[in-house]
Amino acid sequence: MGALASTVVAAEVDMDGFQIPNGRPVGRARHDRIIESNATPVLRQSTSNPRENDMDRSHRPAALPQALREIDEARSPVTGRATDYPAGWHIEPHAHAKHQLIYAVRGVMAVKAEAGRWVVPPTRAIWMRAGMTHEIRCIGEVHMRSLQVAPDAAPRLLDETQAVGISPLLRELIRSAMEVRQPYVPGTRDGRVMRLILDELRALPVLPLHLQMPSDPRLLRICERLQQHLDDSTTMAGWARQLVVDVKTIQRLFLKETGLTFGQWRQQARLLRALELLATGEKVIDVALSLGYESPSAFATMFRRQFDQTPSQFFAES
Repeated sequence: MGALASTVVAAEVDMDGFQIPNGRPVGRARHDRIIESNATPVLRQSTSNPRENDMDRSHRPAALPQALREIDEARSPVTGRATDYPAGWHIEPHAHAKHQLIYAVRGVMAVKAEAGRWVVPPTRAIWMRAGMTHEIRCIGEVHMRSLQVAPDAAPRLLDETQAVGISPLLRELIRSAMEVRQPYVPGTRDGRVMRLILDELRALPVLPLHLQMPSDPRLLRICERLQQHLDDSTTMAGWARQLVVDVKTIQRLFLKETGLTFGQWRQQARLLRALELLATGEKVIDVALSLGYESPSAFATMFRRQFDQTPSQFFAES
């Protein structure tokens, strides 16, 4: 996943790779929002009611070291962070000492980590294991509402980085968490909200939005080619001839390194790319043909088989 660069003059960078124009810290009380103007992030002061605009405000630290300290040294088991990003923004590779639920109430994210790659629409999220280096590309304007969770905050939390589903209840709890004043006191309303969040995090459903990249250079060559040309219909036998290896060798390596067969990996790569295209408003027929499907119905059948939903249902808010 290539980095999408934007130019901002005399900018500082916060912990998530967000550039602050002219190095000016942005206060919560000003209700500033990040918008896209000529592909360059700028600040606009909201003229709407501050209370109505509450969930759309960005919270940005002035400097990376300070921000990391604030998050990693927070005393509460759970903390929330709200940040709005313009379309196409690239959040540079970074890691946290705490687990993170990466969730957006608006927009789609392409997340890349050592554990693989994911495409994450609204109503879905990524559970990012503590210490895992990751980066994020914003597909469309993204309003991120993330949770940071101490590794010892609760038993039976997910121990692997995964794409997960977000229930209507958890979605509203996340919204509420953005308003909890830190550190909160256990036993108070804020404390009970955060306690309920931990209960919900233990029951997160894992979703098939993951694409594992292989390490074997021969397979990596195949996978990189397919990601660049997802309509490539070269068979496994064709790849075996190009790489001068036995077909069974490719079969064995794909299963060993990705957990998928060659055909399953290609289908998953196409599926994740389809999610990106659909999220930007592309028509189903155009997406289907660009990814090598013979017809929109063939693509729709594959999509429904994977998610038990149509594309429009998949992107609809719960």
